[in-house]
Amino acid sequence: MTDAAIVVLAGTESPADLGRVVNALQTAKEFDEEGDDVTLIFDGAGTKWVRELEDEDHDYHALYAAVSHLAEVCVYCVGAYGVNDAVDDSEVDRIDDYEGHPSIRLLVADGAEIITF
Repeated sequence: MTDAAIVVLAGTESPADLGRVVNALQTAKEFDEEGDDVTLIFDGAGTKWVRELEDEDHDYHALYAAVSHLAEVCVYCVGAYGVNDAVDDSEVDRIDDYEGHPSIRLLVADGAEIITF
């Protein structure tokens, strides 16, 4: 079984950013469907995607909904990027393993492959 952490760092400003988050969601879905251990982490500017993708009218809401049970979001960055309310309204878990942020080191130490988008 594969252990993977998919980290979304892309913001919401450009079509390229949308492509990155869609690729991240699709990758998380594939790992999940194969029964792999996978975590989807929204970090940095990527935390803004929670607000966007929670909107049922968003083109990729259904894909997001299919993998949202895998999602975690950086505690520090949620505040820094002003998306506290959106995260509060979602079921996405907050993560603060290292000084308010996810610990990539802990993920690697646990054997996870890190994939960034």
